Amino acid sequence: MPDISSLSLTFDGVGMTFPDGTDALRDVSFSVAPSEFVSVVGPSGCGKSTLLNIASGLLKPSSGSVEVADISLGYIFQDPTLLPWRTVKRNVELLCELHQIPKEERQERAQEAINLVGLSGFENHFPKTLSGGMKMRTSLARTLTLHPEMFLFDEPFGSLDEITREKLNDETQILFQKEGFASLFITHSISEAVFLSTKVYVMSERPGTIVAAFDVPFEYPRVPNQRFDPSFTKICREVSNALRGVRHD
Repeated sequence: MPDISSLSLTFDGVGMTFPDGTDALRDVSFSVAPSEFVSVVGPSGCGKSTLLNIASGLLKPSSGSVEVADISLGYIFQDPTLLPWRTVKRNVELLCELHQIPKEERQERAQEAINLVGLSGFENHFPKTLSGGMKMRTSLARTLTLHPEMFLFDEPFGSLDEITREKLNDETQILFQKEGFASLFITHSISEAVFLSTKVYVMSERPGTIVAAFDVPFEYPRVPNQRFDPSFTKICREVSNALRGVRHD
């Protein structure tokens, strides 16, 4: 067993039953190490987002325990949650404002994050003029201003078209390599999970529990054509089989 003190996040026998009796999670155990990108895939309603809410402290588990290292967390939601009356740059500055970071420093951090996510030139645009992908880049940049040591991603690209989604996957894994943060990424997309991750966990139907784990051996940065490599498609097939309850070798 790894030393828990060296891990960013650890779930140990976590279960979650809501007040209405919904049994969402049962005996979930896994960990995320520093600079590790972990994805969780599973059917709708299996408790994936509940895991993130427990990790962030928004929910307390009914059973088991969660250990979160003394690190800063960044949460990327399914919706970009931008303020429509603020420009891109002013949206990106928001978290720094709430943390009372001085104006000059927060402006510098915002511009740096905007550059990192490829939004240079759009600083003065309002959300209504942005594409879905650009809105998610703005959301990501906003969180990057606080330099989190761990990101919690709740299906951030799920509503985007396939081309935009793959482009943002490409950019996210490059950003992960540059910044070195730990990640827990929730997704319905098997190829997305395999492309981004160092490890993929598969959850069962509700009550969700971990039924399979896959190490992803590819080096970063991963190129777009990686998705067509036979070794990539093999892992995707194994993850798919685990999701469908098919035994894999």
